[in-house]
Amino acid sequence: MKHPLPRRAASGAVLASVLIALSSLPALAQNAPSASAPPAAATAAVPAQQFTLANGMTLIVKPDRRAPTAVQMLWVRVGSMDEVDGTSGVAHVLEHMMFKGSKNLKPGEFSRRVAALGGRENAFTTRDYTGYYQQIPVGQLEQVMKLESDRFANNQWPDDEFKREIEVVKEERRMRTDDQPRSLLGEQQNAAIFTASPYHRPVVGWMSDLESMTPADARAFFQAWYVPSNAAIVVAGDVDVEKVRALAEKYYGSIPARAVPARKPRTEPAQRGVRRVEFKAPAEQAYVSLAFRAPQIATGDKFDNSADADSYALVVLSALLDGYPGARLDRALTQGPDRVADSAGAYSGFVGRGPQIFVLDGVPAAGKTPEAVEAALRAEVAKVARDGVGAAELARVKTQWVASETYKLDSVMAQARELGSNWVQGLPLDASPRIIAKLQAVTAEQVQAVAAKYFGDDQMTAATLRPLPPETNRRPRGFAAPAGDLR
Repeated sequence: MKHPLPRRAASGAVLASVLIALSSLPALAQNAPSASAPPAAATAAVPAQQFTLANGMTLIVKPDRRAPTAVQMLWVRVGSMDEVDGTSGVAHVLEHMMFKGSKNLKPGEFSRRVAALGGRENAFTTRDYTGYYQQIPVGQLEQVMKLESDRFANNQWPDDEFKREIEVVKEERRMRTDDQPRSLLGEQQNAAIFTASPYHRPVVGWMSDLESMTPADARAFFQAWYVPSNAAIVVAGDVDVEKVRALAEKYYGSIPARAVPARKPRTEPAQRGVRRVEFKAPAEQAYVSLAFRAPQIATGDKFDNSADADSYALVVLSALLDGYPGARLDRALTQGPDRVADSAGAYSGFVGRGPQIFVLDGVPAAGKTPEAVEAALRAEVAKVARDGVGAAELARVKTQWVASETYKLDSVMAQARELGSNWVQGLPLDASPRIIAKLQAVTAEQVQAVAAKYFGDDQMTAATLRPLPPETNRRPRGFAAPAGDLR
């Protein structure tokens, strides 16, 4: 992964549409359109169009003519959940190797060529999918389509490149997980929450699996999953739909079709008792994370399933607790002379290829215990279950969501990412406004009902970070540092 993703995003408990709009997308926003550009409403009226190429690959095109720029994204419906035990992390390792050459390009040449075209590029891996993107002047779109289609069809590299890059990935794990107590705690918590689901493995992989990974593992993963019918190309920007379609058929449509491996169901069994993770590590502050099983929305032809009401109500509940400065958790836990926490939050996942969770978390204030924070977090949910929520409070978070739908139109990258995410998750292209409409329809009674339904002891996996003194971080005598460890 050439850039980090937020822990919750990388974990796969992602709101593919709503949370991207609320958090990730504003950070990706491009420069505002010029005064002569059409208003956002006019651009929004141009719908995205979806096509299937001759070999089964999906093409999605979204015109936005406010600036002479374009974004191309390649989405592959494969992530860490498609790995098997013993090769955890291989999806992410392969993402790195996709920059290391093809039949026509030397290692690193892909990135150099994109830069020479005046573009920027990057990639990301999650539990559910892997993505690659380039943002370029619109006149260079054909060139990056040619480059991306080449490495998708012809990725290859010498073993020496793998041996060097696997050390980069291992160091990435050390820096972002092994040296970060909360990341380690989150990894242990995920392993406790999920048993049958492959979500119990970290996206970056267990270090022992990275140590034993071979070039053949990455090549086999590429051969199995980088298949036209398992991928989508998304192009957004100042483009003509039919011209993009012709270019896609030229460069992507000629890639030979192959079958996608069968995916066997790995159904997560019901949780039947509280689970607790106690984790000790050198840290300045304690930390508490409470995860509860949450229902996810139906996808595909069942997207409009009326049984999904609880999923949407839980999203609204998370926003009421932590959706804006001064929300319930902020007021109750972090303010006033009797405050128990320095920070507190809530998060609800409701769409993904695997099971979802609702998370409450907090950092104890000086002199306060993790147990006090846990009790305070749960008390706020219990208060909603007992007393309900007010109409004005509910209207506030709904208004924010509507505003986010407007603001995201300022970013071509945001539009492309949303379309690709919807496709990967099996949602319709217009899922986001439809999800917003469903969230707007959630009633105070529904929020109160889910607060009472999903937060019992038997549905909870609690993880607590208990700080150790910094000197305990020293390596014990006789400890052999892993190869490449720079500390």
